[in-house]
Amino acid sequence: MTQGTLKIHSENILPIIKKWLYTDRDIFLRELVSNACDAMSKLKVLRDQGKADFKDEELRIDIEVDKKAKTIKILDTGLGMNSNEVKKYIAQLAFSGAEEFVKKYQDEEGSDEIIGHFGLGFYSSFMVSDQVEVDSLSYEKGAKAAHWSCDGSPEYTLDKGKRKERGTTITLHVNKESEEFLEEGKLREMLTKHCRFLPYPIHLNGKHINDKEPLWIKPASECTDKDYLDFYRALYPMEPDPIFWIHLSVDYPFNLKGILYFPKVNRRLDPNQTALQLYCNRVFVSDNCKDLIPDYLSVLRGVIDSPDIPLNVSRSNLQMDRTVRQLAGHISKKVSDKLSSNLQADRENYIAKWPDIEMIIKLGILQDDKFYDRVKSCLIWKNSNEEWTTVDEYIERNPEKKVYYHHDEKQTTHFFDMYKDKGIEILFAPSHLDTPLISFLESKHSGVKFQRLDGAIDDVILDKEKEKTVLDADGKTEAVKIADYIKRKLALENLEVEAKSLSSHSVPAFMVISEEERRMRDYFAISGQDLPPAMGNKRTFVVNTNSRLVQSIQKLEPKDPELATSLVKQLYELSLLSQKELEPADFSTFLKRSSELLEKLSEKVAE
Repeated sequence: MTQGTLKIHSENILPIIKKWLYTDRDIFLRELVSNACDAMSKLKVLRDQGKADFKDEELRIDIEVDKKAKTIKILDTGLGMNSNEVKKYIAQLAFSGAEEFVKKYQDEEGSDEIIGHFGLGFYSSFMVSDQVEVDSLSYEKGAKAAHWSCDGSPEYTLDKGKRKERGTTITLHVNKESEEFLEEGKLREMLTKHCRFLPYPIHLNGKHINDKEPLWIKPASECTDKDYLDFYRALYPMEPDPIFWIHLSVDYPFNLKGILYFPKVNRRLDPNQTALQLYCNRVFVSDNCKDLIPDYLSVLRGVIDSPDIPLNVSRSNLQMDRTVRQLAGHISKKVSDKLSSNLQADRENYIAKWPDIEMIIKLGILQDDKFYDRVKSCLIWKNSNEEWTTVDEYIERNPEKKVYYHHDEKQTTHFFDMYKDKGIEILFAPSHLDTPLISFLESKHSGVKFQRLDGAIDDVILDKEKEKTVLDADGKTEAVKIADYIKRKLALENLEVEAKSLSSHSVPAFMVISEEERRMRDYFAISGQDLPPAMGNKRTFVVNTNSRLVQSIQKLEPKDPELATSLVKQLYELSLLSQKELEPADFSTFLKRSSELLEKLSEKVAE
């Protein structure tokens, strides 16, 4: 067996870092400013140990742009470096001075604020530079300034520096392909995006950039409603105010702080887009938190900041692991707790906010059983009595364990009135998520059946005393003969016709599509799939034997069979239209027949 040590050729590493480590060249400024922050945070730790002496107001970062000289300078007043430290931390790839410092002073207050980790951030500067210079002076007494220079090759020079005050100056000689970064506006945009919440003042050509305090680091008890709203407006200046928010602060089993906002929702949720901003020690990482929060919470706004979130080497994306899954579960729990507390504290206010939280709750229930267990009491439905209720409350009032629902609150058809007149409580379920949600709720409520009003011919709307059940000489009832007559007139395949004695005379007919058929159709529609040819055409046309219109059509048959046929077809298509089942291609025929019928009927009245 042979053992050996992997060898790395530095002349091959730098080109890889420049081209492949960072997908976004803008990152170089974030990395260099983060390093400057670390230099000042380390200095504060050393001061606490009595090893350094300075005032907090001395700590700052300056970025200076010289378009003529094609240079960008990043200056800090941190702990600085001597020549040996420059060799160790700058001239040694993938050696993290921040990580070494944290290990040495991990029990000291402030050491957890150190940002660096991989020891590669400095080298992002070569993505935009032909040459990089470092001029640094250590905080230690008697230290001498050191100057390091490199053109991106494995060779560098190290000699005496010119820096007179503690800290470090990094000078980037910007290459021709990156001259866009010499524009002050471009750098301001980059700093605002990545560094606006860093703890030390950042100045660009003398102008203060990060004057907004990160609200999430303050205890919730010290934040007012105005603070939360002002912070939201700073993050999302073009959006209306949020409806409520959640302040996160977790110390165990991971560190996490943040503020989650529930925005006003005026669009369907898109799980592929998130507006939640992810930070690591106050440095912006990403606004794509798809792996950190469940899909049903993708609409949330705000900030999550955690040093424990595993990032890839370029600190641009999450690395999936157990911590991320725990964070996602914790965020979901915090959201469900907030929803429950809001409902209990002010039910009327909760109901007023329902249009903005409805989709989140319903989607969450369908995707996450644990979320359902925590928010099932928060799932409310408007009923036909203009009240809001839960399914459990409905079942308590209606022990027969049948839940009646209607698909459109804004359009209540005539058979809706039949149920309501019988004292039946009806829930409104207009959302595109309600069909799968109802199937889910049936699985959670043993023995309970949800029935859409037009999904069955329920006994409750029948008038048993007026049923036409007397047999004639051929052994057929009057109801069967009416059904046969209507079916012959329509002559449509896959259409069943039933004649029933309904409780209302004003309802001549309506269409029934079974609950199972309807749910299957809705499932295919939601999933974007085409309905199989064998499905979707099974309908039952129910005509009311107590309707004067139905009776008149029969009497008209011997006198004017053509008019009777037109009336039957019109009645059929009116039923389809009232239930939004009439095909667009048939609408022009329906309108034409409507005009012709009105004309014929008016002529008969005139006679």
